[in-house]
Amino acid sequence: MTDDTRPKRADAQRNQARVLEAAEAVLARDGLSASMRTIAEQAGVGLGTIYRHFPTQAALYQAVIMDRVQRLVAEAGRLAAAAEPGPAFFAFFDGIVENATRKKVLADAVADAGLDPKAGTADVAADMRAAIAGLLARAQADGAVREDLQMAELLALLSATCLAAERNQWSRELRIRTLAVVFDGLRRTPHDNE
Repeated sequence: MTDDTRPKRADAQRNQARVLEAAEAVLARDGLSASMRTIAEQAGVGLGTIYRHFPTQAALYQAVIMDRVQRLVAEAGRLAAAAEPGPAFFAFFDGIVENATRKKVLADAVADAGLDPKAGTADVAADMRAAIAGLLARAQADGAVREDLQMAELLALLSATCLAAERNQWSRELRIRTLAVVFDGLRRTPHDNE
């Protein structure tokens, strides 16, 4: 078994999780001026611990992006088991857009570092699409979402609202009002069956 395939010890996993959480917070606050030393201090680990997991700042940025996407996929999986598919679908959509408002600094840092934010995310992106498709299918079967909505339109709406939220740093109130309009267009209405 190589170092890459050997499971990490529990303390190493906790350290890595703390580093990713701290890196996301420090990057959001400090942008590209964020230092690895500051991230280590906030995570409560030594600088060597960070460099063992992430040999470069660019590798850390990539890991933060991947961790964020994996958390969204896990949330979709949790919501897929919800008793009420409609509210679960809309909650996930809202969560993705809310997440986009927080990612601008990280996205800018990754772009300024010359990285492709989607590099290495093909598998998790496929998982995300499958999770969204599952939430959509359940919400449609439950009658909460219009039956003619297809994945292409849903992904276009998600992309557009996320981009707008990210670029314009929507407030919570603006996100709620805007998504209320979008959600009204996605809901199944009584005349949909006519």
